[in-house]
Amino acid sequence: MPAAIAAATARFAFSPTARLDAELLMAHALGIDRNALLLDMDRGVPSTFAALVDRRAAHEPVAYITGTRGFWTIDLAVGPGALVPRPDSEALLVAAAAHFGSRSPATILDLGTGPGTLLLAALDEWPRARGVGVDRSPDALAYAAVNASTLGMADRTVFVRGDWAAALDARFDLVLANPPYIGTGEALPDEVRVHEPAAALFAGADGLADYRILAQQLPRLIARGGCAAVEIGHTQAADVAALFAGQGLASTVSRDLGGRDRCLLVTPARQG
Repeated sequence: MPAAIAAATARFAFSPTARLDAELLMAHALGIDRNALLLDMDRGVPSTFAALVDRRAAHEPVAYITGTRGFWTIDLAVGPGALVPRPDSEALLVAAAAHFGSRSPATILDLGTGPGTLLLAALDEWPRARGVGVDRSPDALAYAAVNASTLGMADRTVFVRGDWAAALDARFDLVLANPPYIGTGEALPDEVRVHEPAAALFAGADGLADYRILAQQLPRLIARGGCAAVEIGHTQAADVAALFAGQGLASTVSRDLGGRDRCLLVTPARQG
């Protein structure tokens, strides 16, 4: 088995996590988790491993191949049509938890929920909360519904197909959003550009198109004492904060584990 993993790692040289990719695929082929694999590397190599390696060598995301991705404290089913959850997005939950402290938000809105990533992680963090997830993609919402059911949260969630918050008339203690923020001319790795949904990635020439929409909607969505946690590209903090300030919103920047600007924690500048 070590030789097979080493050979796969060499084929995945394009990936910054080549060895991890190979181990995850081997664990998936064996039907075990990666920890169990690392504790016993003397197993035989399953016949299905080669096909998995071929798929990854074609730059297909590991999460699409295995059908799952861990995020925060939960595991999510993912696949084509749904944006793959990224660890960087956990910065939104860290910022929200700092805002609420010992309190718990009672109502949560996740705009652009994808496979339910941020909403379901937040509901796991705050077990008494209930939430609404909105997305334009029926494929993504199908994954979100499956994930809510698998995690035992179906009775605490409502998923709505829509264009951001256009159809909503309510306020929420916590609003989460990971909008598209890639400029249409920006280069992306093939595993993202070719495989993941373009509608969840690209936002006009400057990458700010969806922030302009959110800036207009957030003031009517945030409940008294509440906040919004909005993901940003690591160079966009000043531009997005300016858009929000134009709508009477104050923003505080939070960073991801790599030390890059990743989240704006947003509150009304004057809460009356």
